[in-house]
Formats: sequence, structure tokens, C-alpha cells
Amino acid sequence: MRRLPVLLALLCSIPVFAQHNRIDVVTPSAPELAAYGAYAVGVRTLGVLDRDRPDILAAKEGQPTPRYHRRLVLETWYPAALANHQQPGGEYRMVTRDPSITVTLRGLAVRDAAPRRSDAPFPLVIVSHGYPGNRFLMSHIGENLASKGFVVVAIDHTESTYDDQQAFASTLYNRPLDQLFVLNEIDRLSKSDATSFLHGLADAGRTAIIGYSMGGYGVVNVIGGGFSAASATFSTAPPNRLLAERGAANPDYRKARDPRIKAAIAIGPWGMQVGFWDAEGLKGIRTPVMFVAGGVDDVSGYDKGVRAIYTSAINADRYLLTFINANHNAAAPIPAPLEVFTPAPGSTVNAFAHYADPVWDNTRMNNIFNHFATAFLSLHLKGDTDQQSYLDVVPNGKDAIYNVDRTGKPEPTHTYWKGFKRGTAVGLILEHAAAVR
Repeated sequence: MRRLPVLLALLCSIPVFAQHNRIDVVTPSAPELAAYGAYAVGVRTLGVLDRDRPDILAAKEGQPTPRYHRRLVLETWYPAALANHQQPGGEYRMVTRDPSITVTLRGLAVRDAAPRRSDAPFPLVIVSHGYPGNRFLMSHIGENLASKGFVVVAIDHTESTYDDQQAFASTLYNRPLDQLFVLNEIDRLSKSDATSFLHGLADAGRTAIIGYSMGGYGVVNVIGGGFSAASATFSTAPPNRLLAERGAANPDYRKARDPRIKAAIAIGPWGMQVGFWDAEGLKGIRTPVMFVAGGVDDVSGYDKGVRAIYTSAINADRYLLTFINANHNAAAPIPAPLEVFTPAPGSTVNAFAHYADPVWDNTRMNNIFNHFATAFLSLHLKGDTDQQSYLDVVPNGKDAIYNVDRTGKPEPTHTYWKGFKRGTAVGLILEHAAAVR
């Protein structure tokens, strides 16, 4: 009889345990546009190869830079046409921040489902993780946007993943180049490769890039934020001043802004706080951009980091979404997998802290981010001007007034953030600055 309570507890936990590590949860308090869209979602993994990339790990100061074949693994979410026997739902096997722990994530995407071509081509969104990270770190936004008519491609950045973390110089050099190479490859596959499932599916002429931390660092550079002259000589930089190739002082870089990139989202972009940009170099940004930050980010910095980039990018129409009192993990990472709540035996890696925030709940932050990403990207990639009303808000959520009648109709004094339920905009600030040019 003593074993009965334990057995009952185990039986009661089975349904919950079977559903843990979900990336698709939309809570009752989530804002309106966090909900999944009308499309079923498919997902496929593919590899691409850059056959002539500088090999930063093998480069030596004062010597010619060797070249190598750089392989990238991509996870691609897309609107799908499910067969009669297929139901929404699938799994992802993911290495965590502690590489000794592998977990199963669960979402709504169906592995290798047929693409839905009747409404194609769809705008392209490229997702770039932090250092270290992997292509599943922001899988919540991959599934969510695909359900709303986007093709979303998340990159495993070689030499920058949990199980392949190499010298920081490789990430500093390769991050913007990886993002641009993937854009070119998806463009090629969609336009020219009739054997690819992507053929005719993605419109790379309507592209956005979402980057977190070092992914955000890459985004800032890709959209026109040339590196400072000093950055090429920093101790962590690659040899032979290679970062100067994408420096603000390089006229070839200034001419190379890609017109296919119509919008960008940089979450906690790293680098400003240590001098990789200056105000003059950030004037080169002209792409509409949304910055997202935790108000107490101690990795990328807030006042001297993300906010300083936002303030300095004066030639771009831009937003800054701040999660008050959140740290570096604001908005981007999926909820911490259950398996990392307890460190692996003998491990010195605090994997839980890599995903979680001390103040904010991850699912809530993911929902809020997915809401604003939907509005921002639908506006700039699809021309859906109705989405602008979700961005035109009283800057500080706590100052917005919620006043609706019994039928839910807003009263004249109602100024609450569109799509947000009563009380749920507290703790958030959304600022906007128009381009001065």
C-alpha cells in the first residue's frame, strides 16, 4: 500500500511529462498576434556549402588567409499542405547548452510535409542564434511565422554551436557572411533548383533577418552598421584586420547593402558596449529595424549597448522594445528544456540559466515577441498596413489606459496597446524613432 501514492503520482504526471518542452504554447494572457495563423506548418532540415570562405581558425597574422568549405545546417519552416493522414505536430532532437544533454522539443510543425504552393511565393525570414546556440534556440518564431505565410530558415552557425564552439574570432567574422550566404542560397534554390522543395516557395526579394546576441551583431552589420576602425585590432578579432572588410570606412562595404532585405529584428545585439560600432558607422543603417532588449542586459548592455545602437541608427525607421528588468535572455530563447533544470553529473555548465530569465517567464516573452514580430514583418514584407496599429502605442505600457464598455468596445479614453489584454502591457516599453533622412 505504501507504493500506491508514488504510483498514482507517476500516473498523474504522464500526460504532463509527455507534453513537456513545447515551443508552441500560447497562453491566455498572450497578445493577439501571438496566436498561430491559418497555415499548417512543415519543417525540413537541409545543408548548404560555401566553397570559398576564409578559414579564420587557421589564419595567421601576416600570412595569406587560407580558404575552406564552410557547411551550414538549416532548419526550414514553411506553409504546408498536409496529407489526409497527417495531423499537426512533431518533434525536434536538440543538443542543449550543456552538450552532454540532448532533449526532445515538441511543436506543431510536421516533418517533411509537402509545401503549400497555391499561395507561394512567401516572404523569407532568416533566423540567427547567439554564441553559442543552435538553429532551435528560437524555433518558437520559426513555427509561428510559418503559420502566417512566411518561409523561415534558422541557421546552425558552424564553429558557434553548443557542440562546435570554437574561437570567438570565427563568429566575429563569419556571422554576417553566414546570414548573407543563406539569403543567396535560398534565393537560388527557390528560383533555379527545380529539385528543391523550396523551388518557387520563398521570395528572397522580400527578406527579413532576425538575430539574437551574436546573431543580432551580424544583423546590425548586414543592414549597414559598419564596424568601427578599432574593432579590427581588438584582441578577439581575426588576424590581418579582416573585420575591416565590413568596416564603415570601406567604400566597397558601404556600397554592398542588399536591397532584398526589407526589414530586420535585432534582439540583444552584442558589440556596441565594447566598441564594435560607433555613432558614425551606425548612420549607415537605412533598413527598417526593430531592436529588442532586456532593460538590465549585462551581456550586450542596455544604455551603452542596445539602446545606444537604437539611438545612433538615425537614418533608419526603428523601434526599441524593452522588457523592463529582463536580462540578456529577453524574448529570444525557447523555454528552458525540463532536462536542464538539474545539471548533468559532473557538468560545470549552468544550462538552465542560458535559456531562462530571473524575472520574466520565457513563454510570456516568446508570445510578446511573436506578436510584435508578426506585426512588424507583415507590415514590411507583405505591405499589410493594418499592422501599423499594433506598433503605434503609448510608449510605456504602464501608462496606457484600459477602458472598454461591457461589449468590449473601446471608450474614448482607451489607449491600451492594441491586441493586449488588460494589465498585460505592464513591464514593457515600445519606442519609435523615424529616420532623419
